[in-house]
Amino acid sequence: MLLPGVILALIFHYAPMPGIIIAFQDYKPWTGMFNSEWIGWHNFKLLFTMDNSVQVIYNTLLISSLKILFGILVPVSFAILLNEIRQMALKRSIQTMVYLPHFMSWVILGGILLDILSLEGISNQFLSFIGIEPIMFLGEGNWFRFTLIASDQWKEFGFSAIIFLAALAGINPSLYEAAEMDGATRLKQTMYITLPGILPTVIVVMTLSLGNMLNANFDQVFNLITPLVMREGDIIDTYVYRTFTNGNFSFATAVGLFKSVVGFVLIAFAYYSAGRWANYRIF
Repeated sequence: MLLPGVILALIFHYAPMPGIIIAFQDYKPWTGMFNSEWIGWHNFKLLFTMDNSVQVIYNTLLISSLKILFGILVPVSFAILLNEIRQMALKRSIQTMVYLPHFMSWVILGGILLDILSLEGISNQFLSFIGIEPIMFLGEGNWFRFTLIASDQWKEFGFSAIIFLAALAGINPSLYEAAEMDGATRLKQTMYITLPGILPTVIVVMTLSLGNMLNANFDQVFNLITPLVMREGDIIDTYVYRTFTNGNFSFATAVGLFKSVVGFVLIAFAYYSAGRWANYRIF
């Protein structure tokens, strides 16, 4: 059963790895990987010296960090609240509704958000109705960052909650029964049984999420960003997309390698921290 997955991983993840050598070359497709000029660390230096590169890296780290933070808090809170619903029909209906946005592409959602959040959109019409000045959600830097984080959570929190619902289902019901007999309220049961019970799962999800610290969701940003918010909303992936459209494959590979190395270091650090402070280990 594992063989097809192993073969795909070998073909698409390990076989192409020698290609990272072009990150240190002035790669030209017509000369090939073995005949292109060797330029060493030039592409990596270029990443940190190009115009606005520091701002782009800062934007990426800020947006990704907030997405990871709320990507844990929101699904966990939702899973705990949903787990308290005793009517199965209502529970399943809510689950179905919050899962649906996950299966919609950012191309579709981007068009919807552009209509809803524009100055003439329904959101600003409502704000005007209650006496609040219209807000340029997609035209002002800080509001754009807020929009990115909020829309990302709206799209993914329902689907992300599945793993936490599974963790909740694995908690021994007798623990709740014993706590109820001792007079523990629902809040205390949540604090002393539910949260410790799903803590290992939260640690796993957070550890894996740190590997994507430099991935702020290219699809989302690319479909929502406008020239007005380029300074506050531009991330590494969109920055590279604009710079390698002229065929600069070496620079794109260098950025990808840089992101992979940083992601590896963050995962290693998170795994060490999980073992050190939460006694969680995979091996």
